[in-house]
Amino acid sequence: MRVTVAGLELMNPVIAASGTFAYGIEFEEIVSLDRLGAVVTKGISLHPMTGHVAPRLVPTAAGMLNAIGLQNVGVEEFLAHKLPPMRRHPRCKVIVNVFGYTVNDYVSVIERLNQAEGIAAYELNVSCPNVHAGGMSFGADPGSLEYLVSRARSASERPLIVKLTPNVTSIVQMARSAADSGADALSVVNTFLAMAIDPEERKPRLSNITGGLSGPAIKPIALRMVWETSRAVKIPIIGIGGIVTPSDAVEFLLAGAAAVEVGTASFADPRATERLAKGLESWCRSHDVARVSSLTGALNVPGPGVGD
Repeated sequence: MRVTVAGLELMNPVIAASGTFAYGIEFEEIVSLDRLGAVVTKGISLHPMTGHVAPRLVPTAAGMLNAIGLQNVGVEEFLAHKLPPMRRHPRCKVIVNVFGYTVNDYVSVIERLNQAEGIAAYELNVSCPNVHAGGMSFGADPGSLEYLVSRARSASERPLIVKLTPNVTSIVQMARSAADSGADALSVVNTFLAMAIDPEERKPRLSNITGGLSGPAIKPIALRMVWETSRAVKIPIIGIGGIVTPSDAVEFLLAGAAAVEVGTASFADPRATERLAKGLESWCRSHDVARVSSLTGALNVPGPGVGD
């Protein structure tokens, strides 16, 4: 079940996604963290952020809308109180999701995190659709993305994973920009910009009006983007988007992902990540797959004329 992503050896390819698993340690009494490949923390900014006012979560058909607004305790509080307890689970890698309003913000957070022990890698959040500056404003513009990734790569003493937004014309263009600028891996993808309206009140259901759509509803689109990205870059890809079952995870691996992140499923079942890790191992045994890593990119694509 071991896989390697951006130089990190994970005991299995199942990772808890940022924004859905708190800072990791909060799930300690619910999930056997040592049975997960890694945990990605909430987005960490230079200073604490309060996020948006409620309502911030709205259920949708086969999914969920969120506009949390990157609420977090800030880098200093994270290092003092959230990260140290995670050292009780050395087998579970800690990947810190990094957010900033400016390039200097991102760099400052990374430089501060460089001084701490117990962090395996950084996931650069250039894709959050729920803030009015930073985030997706970098991930939707190739020039801005290249500059940010190159600055972050120079500052980082650890592997750098770039989390891409799907809210672009060409995911391939953004993937190549990130890879060419020094990214060690890509997370594909973040949530899709969407909204919900209360017809009785004639008001948006989210206080932020728009939010990010996640869950099984986005899986086919996310899967296509992982497949396209895997054909365009040579660095590892972490697949994200509506993964609930072991078969879902296998689909993303076949499309080219080296690992997967599980997010919205944890809202319905707090033990979804652990259940999925066990289920994926069982799937491999029942299908005579000796190494889960052999599934990555093993999609059988019909040749010309097949299926016409």
